[in-house]
Amino acid sequence: MRITFWGVRGSIPAPGPETNRYGGNTACVAIHTASGALIIIDMGTGLAQLGNALMATEFGKGQGQATILLSHSHWDHIQGFPFFPPVFVPGNRFVVYGNAKSPSMLEGILEGQMNPHFSPLYTLKNLGAAIDFRTVAHGNYFELDGGVRVRARPNPHGGITALAFRLEEDGKSFVYASDAGYPEGVPSAEMLDLYRGADLLLHDATYTIEDQATRRNRGFSSYAEAALAAVSAEVKHLIMFHYDQDYSDDDVDRLAASCRQELDRLGGGSIALTAAAEGESLEL
Repeated sequence: MRITFWGVRGSIPAPGPETNRYGGNTACVAIHTASGALIIIDMGTGLAQLGNALMATEFGKGQGQATILLSHSHWDHIQGFPFFPPVFVPGNRFVVYGNAKSPSMLEGILEGQMNPHFSPLYTLKNLGAAIDFRTVAHGNYFELDGGVRVRARPNPHGGITALAFRLEEDGKSFVYASDAGYPEGVPSAEMLDLYRGADLLLHDATYTIEDQATRRNRGFSSYAEAALAAVSAEVKHLIMFHYDQDYSDDDVDRLAASCRQELDRLGGGSIALTAAAEGESLEL
């Protein structure tokens, strides 16, 4: 698997000179599997840049297909969808998995942001690509085209939940756990089971400890909770993600330095650490 970051911010985009190094787009991660399949996790504003890059491939010819895993439908995780060029090309095919009671409910959530008060597109029916909506059964593995196995569980995220996904291929595992806000400050046993032994754990690290203490009801983690999750689940590599929109690149540098210290303090000195940045990739 090759994991590429196309958007790493939370809540709202944060463009500008102070966020150039890590990037200002909201959550979007692309996984190219060993079999050649494309899996996209979340559809924040980074999806637009991913779509532009895909147009130079089979997606520009209407011959592309991809799976989209949607953790939840807050706007910073879906707002890139109407600006994703491949969905306008007839022949392209997408399967969208999300957390809803029915496929029609999931479709309705995305249809809602196409309302003419929000978008000139008016409706999903004006898109050229074929889109198949599917719901996720919590805790059960399901297999994608190309042989990747996926398992999902809901993390607490303020007043709602956000799905965390575990992807497995050829004995390697990648876990995506953005927008996780543990009420007691620690992941549940079920979530630690999902994270357990992952080669890569991408985890919400929105805040410093001090900022998180005053914003706990927003449902995000501090770098310390990300470190605790990584050590408790004995993962090999922790990726920080979903930085607060008000944090500059220098702030994220300090966040990463503090997270490294926390990992070491908790006994996770062998756990590698990466602060996700737009355009960078990791190989598994």
